[in-house]
Amino acid sequence: MSSTDLLPSNTGPVTEQERIASIDVLRGFAILGILIMNIQSFSMIDAAYMNPTAYGDLNGANYVVWVVGHVVADQKFMTIFSMLFGAGIVLMTSRREASGQYTAGVHYRRMAILLGFGLLHAYLLWYGDILFAYAMSGFLIYLARHWRARSLITVGLLTVAVGAGIWTLLGLSIPYWPEKAIEGFVDSWAPSAETIAVQLDTYRGGWLHQMPHRALTSIAVQTFMLALHVFWRAGGLMLIGMGLFKLGVFSARRSTAEYLVMIAVGLGAGIPIILLGVQSNFAAGWDMQYSLFRGSQYNYWGSLLVSLGWVGTVMLVCRTGAITAITKPLASVGRMALTNYLLQTIICTTLFYGHGFGLFGKVERTGQAGITIAIWVTLIVVSAVWLRYYRFGPFEWLWRTLTYGQAQPMRRR
Repeated sequence: MSSTDLLPSNTGPVTEQERIASIDVLRGFAILGILIMNIQSFSMIDAAYMNPTAYGDLNGANYVVWVVGHVVADQKFMTIFSMLFGAGIVLMTSRREASGQYTAGVHYRRMAILLGFGLLHAYLLWYGDILFAYAMSGFLIYLARHWRARSLITVGLLTVAVGAGIWTLLGLSIPYWPEKAIEGFVDSWAPSAETIAVQLDTYRGGWLHQMPHRALTSIAVQTFMLALHVFWRAGGLMLIGMGLFKLGVFSARRSTAEYLVMIAVGLGAGIPIILLGVQSNFAAGWDMQYSLFRGSQYNYWGSLLVSLGWVGTVMLVCRTGAITAITKPLASVGRMALTNYLLQTIICTTLFYGHGFGLFGKVERTGQAGITIAIWVTLIVVSAVWLRYYRFGPFEWLWRTLTYGQAQPMRRR
């Protein structure tokens, strides 16, 4: 199946009638799912995201919440979202090219605007932004849009493997690092009481008080981490997503048997690999030299398999068409994915940071889970109500308007 089989012939932004419902549902599912992990970054010191022993209670129910989140969510929903981003590049550019129009100008404008959103998001609100990395990856990944599906998936997997290789080699090179560099890495992985106190004070303080840490961390994420890790994974997943889209995977057009195989791979291979990683990291005492580098490879690769399982599950639900009580709300969230991603940040920074309710470092993992569910309900309701009266989410409207150089119709007639 060619990607153009899924495309209409007009040249403007995608209309409601032209949307692929299963992609909206999957995108909504992913955007809600990423909050399971991101809330740890919003509510706790940054080390706790990668190293669960760095901060907070990890016993009883809190341990169960962490394990479940790590196994079913950590890197899984961001993997799905990255693949869908690549699929979106094929979807939008193919529509215009099918009618004989050039796509480079629109695509690069679109990525430049997303880059701007990412910069504002990272430096004004939250250093965990992913939009900047998506835009940077999108600038390059666009060049592969005409490749065959098999080539896209193969090169995508190799690109993801490059990221894993670089990260592993970085870990192996630690014995040759200057002592101060090693100490800095150790303190960022398993921070001292003093370092923890400083970060708690920072994010329990006002917006300006947070700025130095937020800015320095954002710079590191957008330079060092982008070059050594983030680009290779995000870019590789975008290529894989392009290939899967061309094969009809995201449009729920593959057979039921194929989707069941995807689910079986996630359950039978992905989850055991990740659980083995959990066991090995605890056995190593979450030592930085092991767990940050080699120990992280279990989830790095296992998350790809679990993500495929999630995709298979959502596509089967969409194929039945019988559970609209689930798919319709998820589709609404997915149609407002950018808005909902930014709303998660706005809500969580207001709850946890000092310019809001100042709960940073005070909510255990069980409490974070409860807050996550409450935010899900809020976003589902807001998305459904908003789309009754408007065609797009507010940030989607702004993105489209800036991309196409003219105000897009917003209100429904």
